[in-house]
Amino acid sequence: MFSSLKNHPFPVEARFEHSLVLTFAVPASQISDRLPPCLVPDTFNERWAFIAVALVQARDLRPAGFPAFLGSDFFLVGYRIFVRYTNTRGQRLRGLFILKSETNRRKMEWLGNLFTSYNYTTTDLRETRQDQRWLIQSAASGLEVETSSGPGPVPLPPGSPFANWTEARRFAGPLPFTFSWKPATGQVLIIEGVRQHWKPEPVEVIGHRSAFLESLGCPGLVLANAFRLQNIPYRWKKGRLESWNP
Repeated sequence: MFSSLKNHPFPVEARFEHSLVLTFAVPASQISDRLPPCLVPDTFNERWAFIAVALVQARDLRPAGFPAFLGSDFFLVGYRIFVRYTNTRGQRLRGLFILKSETNRRKMEWLGNLFTSYNYTTTDLRETRQDQRWLIQSAASGLEVETSSGPGPVPLPPGSPFANWTEARRFAGPLPFTFSWKPATGQVLIIEGVRQHWKPEPVEVIGHRSAFLESLGCPGLVLANAFRLQNIPYRWKKGRLESWNP
């Protein structure tokens, strides 16, 4: 009974006050074995797979329909792989597979691990904003990201596999679906997100470090793009399970 709680048993809504997503390209061969058998990497030019690091200040997280003042505020760092899944009707869905989630609130760690399989831990996240710069740090997690969103055109990161921001925009998370694998039952949990006012803006990354990404042991990892959003209403539908047959 308690295991079923992890299946996202009710819809949830929140507001993303600030969201910053860094997407890293990696040779697909270096990441495929980290995915469950039901998922394949969502690739670019049949070569590159992608890992996103989402840094989000969320407000008023609560069951859908509840008043905002009953919600919770927290900072989230999520590590996700861009993937594709073919459902039982033969539709190919683009989405994300969660590797790890970090938050600055123990309440969110407890609730997140009760109602999802997203592997939440609590860490010492803090942020600093000055003029057009945004710095996010965690000493315990070995995380540091600094961006600039000043006036003028933003260059793509050096070594990005994308030729322009139009190409890069296809790999700016989050995507419509998030997938979890249930090996004990051979089922896939599908959670659909509903977003509004979705207009990602490119930002320049001044510097970045992530001990978790380094621990993956992917020597070909390179920053591919970075986008930010502000004041975005977001809703996750109730999770839906379906059996998977290879």
